[in-house]
Amino acid sequence: MQALIEVILPVFLVIGFGYVTVWRGLFSDTSVDALMKFAQNFAIPCLLFQAISSLDLGQDFNLPLLGSFYAGATTGFMAGLLGARFLFSRPWEDSVAIGFCTLFSNSVLLGLPITERAFGADAMGPNYAIVSIHAPFCYIIGFTAMEIVRASGGGLRSAGRSILLSILRNPLMIGIGLGFVVNLTGLTLPGTLGEAIGLMAHAALPAALFGLGGVLYRYRPEGDMATIAWICGVSLVLHPAITWGLGSAAGLSTGQFRSAVLTAAMAPGVNAYVFANMFGVARRVAASAVLISTSLCIVTAWVWLSLLP
Repeated sequence: MQALIEVILPVFLVIGFGYVTVWRGLFSDTSVDALMKFAQNFAIPCLLFQAISSLDLGQDFNLPLLGSFYAGATTGFMAGLLGARFLFSRPWEDSVAIGFCTLFSNSVLLGLPITERAFGADAMGPNYAIVSIHAPFCYIIGFTAMEIVRASGGGLRSAGRSILLSILRNPLMIGIGLGFVVNLTGLTLPGTLGEAIGLMAHAALPAALFGLGGVLYRYRPEGDMATIAWICGVSLVLHPAITWGLGSAAGLSTGQFRSAVLTAAMAPGVNAYVFANMFGVARRVAASAVLISTSLCIVTAWVWLSLLP
């Protein structure tokens, strides 16, 4: 109970505060969009740049760590896709979007602040290692699967170009990429520039959590509740359970194990809805799943946190 009160509830109270202010008309949709643009395009890239530039690559970029998390994520994607198709008789395109929901855990807006509050800023190295390849990994799987089931247009070659351009233009990936450049070359930033980046980084998570609450207000719970329940179960239970088993078998350190399981236990990110909206499929289900699973994550994250060593 202490973990719930001291670690998880503060994070979700900030999200809830954003939700309520938009609900009561104290913060407009336009303001929410502007805040999320600031957080996702500027502040969070600064946070990721700062973290990656000082990351101990030899220690934190650990193949068993990444393998445990991403094997669980891939299994989640297949469970979401095949469950949607064969259990709920959704069209293949809907099924890919639903699989993306069970693939894309909210590693940044939920995983980072909960890990930081639970174990401290020094424990977040494995989180940043996971985050650094999260977007490209998930989007490559999602776009490729959608292109395969559509089997039209420019084919996989065209899809590959679109995927590459999307990744290269993504502000988060730009921040991560520049962080790797500084880390690998040993460049030293001028003190004033480092301080400015630090100020932006400190604003990232509070702004993003508040904005996330405002964004979630737009998502009304509607659609196929059985499918939504399946997404929640795969995202909040199956993915972290597989990561737990593989991480235990791989002998991850305590810090790596905690980061992998907690990140895997996060609800689908807003990008799950963005993906569905991009292709015009399963939008209501994706939006409702993001909202409901984020609410359920208050309890499920507490359970996983209480089970961790």
